[in-house]
Amino acid sequence: MYDVPIGVFTSIDAGLGVNFEVVCELGLKSIQLHTPRRESRTPAGASAFLYKLWEHGIKITTIFLGFEGESYETIEITSQTVGFVPPKTRAARLVEAFEISDFAKLLGVTYIGSHIGFVPHDRRSNEYAEVVETIRSLCKYLQKNSQALTLETGQESVQALLTFIDDVACNNIYINFDPANLILYGIGNPIEALKLVGRKVRGVHCKDAIATKGTPGVDWGQEVPFGSGEVNAEEFIKTLQKIGYKGALTIEREIPEQPEKQKEEIGAAVNLINSIKIKIND
Repeated sequence: MYDVPIGVFTSIDAGLGVNFEVVCELGLKSIQLHTPRRESRTPAGASAFLYKLWEHGIKITTIFLGFEGESYETIEITSQTVGFVPPKTRAARLVEAFEISDFAKLLGVTYIGSHIGFVPHDRRSNEYAEVVETIRSLCKYLQKNSQALTLETGQESVQALLTFIDDVACNNIYINFDPANLILYGIGNPIEALKLVGRKVRGVHCKDAIATKGTPGVDWGQEVPFGSGEVNAEEFIKTLQKIGYKGALTIEREIPEQPEKQKEEIGAAVNLINSIKIKIND
């Protein structure tokens, strides 16, 4: 019986993800939470949000790091602004990640998700070593809070991601597998990639995409509703079952400028996932 929970990527006051009110309206009981604004990350803020979660019977599986100045406007801008790779913001973001970890502990959350950024290709370079050391420092801090780090797939091949994880050499670093990102960034086939990294997967995004008609890795692909793109939703969920994944199936649909359409498409994704689960269990 494959009966894992269905969730959604959400935000309570800013950033990526559907509004929290939509989660309640759809009756979903599992969320990944995009980092709240700094002014919300207080003991009082945690208590207030915990009450909301309790009121609706919702559980947070992961808090995703998000930082001021990050932009996904283009792949080039993403490489310059996202995660821990850009050197100008690295130290400050590491300190903020420690603060977010402490806030997550108040919420009882054990997984911290992150886009690391575009990892340098040359493992012998000083820049690569500095990024490895930064993530190692983060993992060690998370250990103090009984937490683990899940790195989002996308900016590099899964083989490169596994190598990076091995180089960090901490026992609390895993993967949040987003199949659409491999298509959006032009990295590879998401089903085959999932089979390669299955042992490390601790979270997933049910997100879909169509590959770019331009230059892969330079031009964005297009995000589309789950089940309507090139991921192959049924095969994706069947593969998760085969590799023994028992975590939440977290829907992500990033069209905040169209809230009604966003809600409708998330609801359709819930129905699709439920139908696939029924097929698997027949």
